[in-house]
Amino acid sequence: MGAVFFCGCALLIAAPAQGQEARDFCPDRPGLGTPACTLEPGVVMVELGVAEWMRESDSTTRSDTIATGELLVRLGITPQLEAQIGWGGYAHMRERDRATGVRTDDDGVGDLTLALRRNLANPDGSGLSLALMPYATLPIGSAPAGAGDWGVGLLIPISYALAGDISLALTPEVDAAPDSDGNGRHLAYGAVIGVEFPLHNMVTATLELAATHDRDPDGHSTETLAAFSLGWQPADDWQIDAGSSFGLNHDSPDFTLSLGVARRF
Repeated sequence: MGAVFFCGCALLIAAPAQGQEARDFCPDRPGLGTPACTLEPGVVMVELGVAEWMRESDSTTRSDTIATGELLVRLGITPQLEAQIGWGGYAHMRERDRATGVRTDDDGVGDLTLALRRNLANPDGSGLSLALMPYATLPIGSAPAGAGDWGVGLLIPISYALAGDISLALTPEVDAAPDSDGNGRHLAYGAVIGVEFPLHNMVTATLELAATHDRDPDGHSTETLAAFSLGWQPADDWQIDAGSSFGLNHDSPDFTLSLGVARRF
């Protein structure tokens, strides 16, 4: 899987350049998928997860995780290439045993993520837009936010703009994901499919479905989610967003609610 990351990097750099165009505001937040657009050279985008609440439950336990401070900084390098650095923020998890009622609390900070996104067609997101995005995670964090070991992966964001500011999006992904015990890696793969449409001249809504198959040695699982998110853009260079996702099977979290902001400089 490490070869996937380095081959992806090579493809990003080797792909032919296109002419620079003016870009619409195009943040990663708040959906499950990843946009294919890239930033213009020298442009910086800062995206902050203000708050997130996730609930997971099974027959024996229920856990609630509150997270804040998730941060993503994007920098345009060339008309088709951007670099990204992200941090998982701080998380507090409370777990309750259903049988005994005993509660346990755990706190931790997230890992560091480094990524490149190389657009191969229409870097402004117009028409049919396609990109490659290899990434690596560095285990600087701790549970429950940190994974405990390094990982790498490759995303292939694809979008197609339709009439009326409606767009379709697909994000296939393959990862060498850290094992749940924090020692080693395993194969994980999946995809997110979604549709984005305007509700108002300043408000955009996104509906998504996601499925991920995880081959962790501790037990294979397939997580399926349905998600709905809103982005309010009161000015050209910033957005406030809210998102929700809901598990569609027993391998998935019950629900996640989030609030965030993105600002372009």
